[in-house]
Formats: sequence, structure tokens, C-alpha cells
Amino acid sequence: MSKQLEKGVFITGTDTGVGKTFAAAALVKRLKAHYWKPVQTGPEEEHDAPEIQRLSCIETDQILPCLYSFPDPLSPHEAAKRVKQKIEFGHFKLPDIKSKEFLVVEGAGGVMVPLDDRHMMLDLMAQLELPALIVARSGLGTINHTLLTITALRNRGVKLAGVILNGPENKANLEAIEQYGKTEVLAELPFCTDVTPESLGSLMPRLDRVAQYFGRE
Repeated sequence: MSKQLEKGVFITGTDTGVGKTFAAAALVKRLKAHYWKPVQTGPEEEHDAPEIQRLSCIETDQILPCLYSFPDPLSPHEAAKRVKQKIEFGHFKLPDIKSKEFLVVEGAGGVMVPLDDRHMMLDLMAQLELPALIVARSGLGTINHTLLTITALRNRGVKLAGVILNGPENKANLEAIEQYGKTEVLAELPFCTDVTPESLGSLMPRLDRVAQYFGRE
């Protein structure tokens, strides 16, 4: 697997609750990266950044402030409307980081989540020009959801780094995603009932192929 000289990766999910934030925390730790969630919805005590920091044990200055935050746990376009605000798509730009640093960007939900009346999360991914890494469930339904996500990314011209499967090992689903999606499953993460910095740390070897892909061994 050839190393890709990228400055970051955009983490997206095939659905809500697929383990995207868990995977993002693991990647932040394994890739020694900064973390940025451009749009956050939901009450402050449920925000993803504190959980990322708790699990990955990164420094506070490695958590970059989100651009938009809304209190209701809804799609960004609706959460913004509820507080009579509007997401200005033109304001999205990658944060400045040093040349040797790496950035893990986490989207809100999946690729077709609306940001405003015209733009989807997919459009943000294209604008930021980072390769995408899809987090998907390992079980029933994942083939359809993952292939639809892959198709949307490719149709929009977003580079696809690969897929992370979250949950019990499922060889048949992994092979189907790789065959029909013409991509690689770069990591399989098991379901963790007790998510702690220690349990996350034990998964680092499972992310070696991701680190190799991005030249972050």
C-alpha cells in the first residue's frame, strides 16, 4: 500500500450511531492528529470534542473549535433554523496547522445530511478537499448503506481512502464492500461495551493499515 501525502482525513458515517466518533477518537490517537468538527448539533454535554479528548488523551490545543454549534440534536440545517441562524457555506475553510501535523475532520451524520437550502455534508467534503474515510456498521444492511455512500462520494469527486467497519467481524460483508465498492476496508474495530482510553488504546494495532495509507506509522 503506497503512502498518501495528505494533510488530513474527513471521517463520515453511513448512518447515525455507526461509531463514527469512536472511530475518530481512535484515529486521532493512532495518527497523532488534531481534531476538528466543523458543525456540531446537540446540547453541550453531548458534544463530540470532549469525548474525543477523553478517549485519545490529546492536548486541549489539538481540539480545534467548531465553526457552527447548535443546541438541538437535529440535522444542521434544521438545528440552525430553530435558533434563527444560517450556516454560511463560504465560511468553511480548513484550519491552519503546521506542515507536519495531521487533521481528523468529523462530519455530522452521513454524506447527504443538509447544511442549508443548497448544500449537503458531501459538498463540504468536496470543498475541504480531504480524502474521505467511511465508518460503517459491520452487520446487516451495511452493504447497501456503504455502497450508496461510496457512490455519492465518487459522483461528487471526493477521494475515497477506504472504509472502517465497526462491530463484530463479518467476513462476507467486508468482502462484498471491497468487491462491489472497489475499495479497501482498512480497519475492523470491535464493539466495545466499556469505552475507555485503555480500551481504545488496545485497538491501535488494528489501525496500522490506515496509518500506512497516510504515511503516519
